Amino acid sequence: METETETEAQAIRFGTDGWRATLEEFTEPRVRMVGQAVASFLREEGLEAPIAIGYDARETSRGFAEELARVCCANGFDVLLSERDRPTPLVAHAIVDRGLSGALVVTASHNPPEYNGVKFIPEDGAPALPEVMDAVAEHLEAPAPLPESEHGTVREVDFAEPHADHVLELVAEITGADPDLSGLTVAYDAMHGSGRDATDALLERSGASVERLRCERDSEFGGSAPEPAPENLERLIETVTDAGAEVALGIANDGDADRIAVVTPERGYLDENLFLAALYDYLLEDDAGPAIRTVSTTYLIDRVAEAHGEEVYEVPVGFKWVAKAMAERDALVGGEESGGFTVRGHVREKDGVAMALLAAAMHAEESLDDRVDRLLEEHGAVVQDKISVACPDAEKARVLSDLEAEIPGDVAGTPVENVNTDDGFKLLLADGSWLLVRPSGTEPVLRVYAEATDRERVESLLEAGRQLVEPLV
Repeated sequence: METETETEAQAIRFGTDGWRATLEEFTEPRVRMVGQAVASFLREEGLEAPIAIGYDARETSRGFAEELARVCCANGFDVLLSERDRPTPLVAHAIVDRGLSGALVVTASHNPPEYNGVKFIPEDGAPALPEVMDAVAEHLEAPAPLPESEHGTVREVDFAEPHADHVLELVAEITGADPDLSGLTVAYDAMHGSGRDATDALLERSGASVERLRCERDSEFGGSAPEPAPENLERLIETVTDAGAEVALGIANDGDADRIAVVTPERGYLDENLFLAALYDYLLEDDAGPAIRTVSTTYLIDRVAEAHGEEVYEVPVGFKWVAKAMAERDALVGGEESGGFTVRGHVREKDGVAMALLAAAMHAEESLDDRVDRLLEEHGAVVQDKISVACPDAEKARVLSDLEAEIPGDVAGTPVENVNTDDGFKLLLADGSWLLVRPSGTEPVLRVYAEATDRERVESLLEAGRQLVEPLV
């Protein structure tokens, strides 16, 4: 017969970077179990340095962070607790900057307000790999405090200034001078999340004039998910694309500010694939090195690399795989089509705050619209989109297994030349377009992606993907 602890442990399912759930499941006893698991894992690894604990702007996040701090402290670790809600990448940077054992961040990232979560970031400041999370999961149990004489201490700290100092130095190294954004007006939308007073402050510190949108803390995020998708950024897009406006660029972050969305005067919402291509092209002007992209990210990156005699390495979706490959390949840049990016010289964790300053510095030298226009003229048009097909988590493995037997010989009238199975099924077509079906790691859906040279073709591929997947669910 299962004990209560075993039952509680089974309710905790580690996924992308950690555990996310609705507040009905994300309870204090279970959060304390996660804290104990991490503390036990770190102790087993022989790590004794302090642990950083951060949290996002959700109503319950500070309280859960304090519970994690108590558990880690009772396990003998000193704890550096964020003095307020802060972006996840600031906490990741603190690990490397201060030589910490790792960090726990209470956040559900871009999920709706009824969710919360906890991320574990190991001592290298990069997302935890599956084998690490599996090892942590083996220690899920009720807190087991040491004698009080062996307890650590809890100290509140500011993670913002050290991160900002580092990012300014990083961008100065990339651009060849201290970033000077004087004369540039940037509209910044924090979506009521933790990027406020971090991203906007960094832009202002570099001389930009910042027009703030949704930069007040709202634990309900205005009643919607803090997801920087086009449909959620209408006001930012209007602000930047208004013909009479003086705003040169728009920036938005998701709830914990590890992702970035960029808005330009001509394009409005700048597709994340195009931003990554522009970023890589910019970095290659004065540096060299390969790029890391996920299986769902545009092949335009490959064309940019080829023009510069560089390589591109494709990895499964998930920034942990990007981070791993960046270390292995000494990559210049790594990114994914969902808006997560980092560059060489920075922590190997996606950072929407650092990317905001770098995007603004790029734009100050040459408008992002002009750079993207030039890339598309040189390398050919690229259009990508995705849809979701509802699928319960418990059914995902079965559907993908069934799909393996249903792979067609052609899609939307074009032969399938190759099939990549590194992450779901990616069908590479004879005309250079592709279709990808893979399970979401954070939602009960299957993602269907397509890339081609025009919108009509992408839509036909997505519809073909829907018709392929829906009958199997």
